[in-house]
Amino acid sequence: MISIVTLDETEKWNHIVKSFKNYDIYYLSNYVKAFKIHGDGEPLLFFYEDENMSAINIVMKRDIGTDERFATEIPPNTFYDIATPYGYGGFLIEGNITDHSLQALNDKYSSLCSTEGIISEIVRFHPVLNNSEDVKELYDVCKLGKTITLTLSSKDDIWNNLNTNKKRWIKKTIESGVEVCQGRSQELFSEFRLMYNDTMKKNKAKDYYFFNDDFYQSVLNDMADYSSIFYAVYEGKIIGMVLVIYENGQIHHHLSASDMDFQHLAPTNVLMYEIARWGNENGFNTFHQGGGVGSREDKLYEFKKGFNKNSDTTFSIGKKIFNEETYHYLMEIRKRTNNFDESTSFFPQYRA
Repeated sequence: MISIVTLDETEKWNHIVKSFKNYDIYYLSNYVKAFKIHGDGEPLLFFYEDENMSAINIVMKRDIGTDERFATEIPPNTFYDIATPYGYGGFLIEGNITDHSLQALNDKYSSLCSTEGIISEIVRFHPVLNNSEDVKELYDVCKLGKTITLTLSSKDDIWNNLNTNKKRWIKKTIESGVEVCQGRSQELFSEFRLMYNDTMKKNKAKDYYFFNDDFYQSVLNDMADYSSIFYAVYEGKIIGMVLVIYENGQIHHHLSASDMDFQHLAPTNVLMYEIARWGNENGFNTFHQGGGVGSREDKLYEFKKGFNKNSDTTFSIGKKIFNEETYHYLMEIRKRTNNFDESTSFFPQYRA
């Protein structure tokens, strides 16, 4: 049996998710609400169950007809595609996983998606859970790059996994008088938004990465038990902030910001270190920091790698087409528009 649960049934949604041993914050309704507000689509929970196994997948359902490149050709509420919510996800599967059960899951899932007018799916698999392995025969899976995960088994391990440069900077920052605090309040979230927007402007980030007040209000209210802000204070002034999200043994770096005027104090180093120590004190197992820009082993990746030189997590994506005929029809429409590169690796290609 396979069914779809919407945000109209949040209690049912979370009850199903929490019945899975390895669930994470990205699968809870509390998390996806903010990204519905952000305009990423309609959150859906797919729930599959048979006599051998059970499975869930969380997606954002996007109306292709509302994309301006298709607006004159396709009416709204005709065709859709689905994507993993911002962050990570993909199928969680428990039970006796056999080839037969996986095929049954794939058949019912694909059939339901086709019935719902869903043309394609792009999945960002969870690096810590490594759940791409369970469904590698059901998706076109591609490994994109390494990510950095800190193991929080002990404070000694956290310190010993740092590279020499990180240890030196953390000591220097603390000796300079920088203190790390933690909290969650309307004032802190307002402060975070201002600093984060300044950081994004200086980094010339795309519009997508600027979030409005309603988004932050959702994180503040809907994720009261699942999020916190760590902030670095120097001489009474906040000079760096990290918003983390967490649940079921896992912490994730979500968003961060810093005051460029105090870059010489390197507050992010001590913030990440103290978050890891806090995680250990509160019974968490891992702190996932993500990888480089576009999954490349760039300066951002090297910065993160300094926190755990032994990290071995990998980020993978999965591609799936439910309706080949309509996918090619959308491609033909897209080819008639300007600035379309047919050689793009972006998926689905018609959204490139």
